[in-house]
Amino acid sequence: MKIRLFLIMLFISAVGLSQSINDYKAVIVPIKFDFSKGINPYRLSTMTKANLIKAGFEAYYENDQLPAELLNRCDLLYADVKKDNAFLVTKLFVEFKDCFGKVVYTSETGRSKEKEYETAYREALDMAFTSVYGLNYKYSGKAAITTSGVASVSGAASTTAVATPAVAAAVSTQVATPAADVSDPNLLYAQPTETGFQLIDKTPKVVMKLMKTSRPDSFIAIKDGIQGTLNAKDNQWFFEYYKDDKLVSEKISVKF
Repeated sequence: MKIRLFLIMLFISAVGLSQSINDYKAVIVPIKFDFSKGINPYRLSTMTKANLIKAGFEAYYENDQLPAELLNRCDLLYADVKKDNAFLVTKLFVEFKDCFGKVVYTSETGRSKEKEYETAYREALDMAFTSVYGLNYKYSGKAAITTSGVASVSGAASTTAVATPAVAAAVSTQVATPAADVSDPNLLYAQPTETGFQLIDKTPKVVMKLMKTSRPDSFIAIKDGIQGTLNAKDNQWFFEYYKDDKLVSEKISVKF
């Protein structure tokens, strides 16, 4: 039995390691960055998207309306440009995360000694993308996270199956997530964070912060300083909280 369990875990680990950047259909590009203020500062979003397309990726800004075939957020990678603090040198690298906020790939660090910000960012970013180009990305045609997610080892007359937690969570999320109404002017877009998601509007402005719970159809939610929960019910999302000892349920349109 111990040998069988060991083989199962070994197989699961091998499956997890075999996932590559080629298993993702497209990349979402941010329009705001932690190290700089404003939208598309110094054309960083524009340059990031251009480099991704040059590297062979299908790329969209985070506030773009995605085509129907890309509505499953776990088919997408989420790019972010990070800045290393350095004296008299601009150092940037690109980080790619999956829908659970796990880092899938980190580029090499690009450097520039240019003093003008936009020129320095362009030079450092282009250098960082050199390693991304080296990946020779080509979509494999398979889902990044399989919905079967089952590894099995057969004995003479029995089979043991184990699903990895990440895959099980992905399956549950796909089942529980209500369909987004893309025509809704109040539609919010979900961006992965370390603890869950942040929901932004078209401005873009962070409207709500979500923290994961043990249930894929329920999040701890904070909006305008009010803490409650975001729950999926009747194929819709509802932000629920107490006000004056009364339960308030507010419909929220979300695109994950």
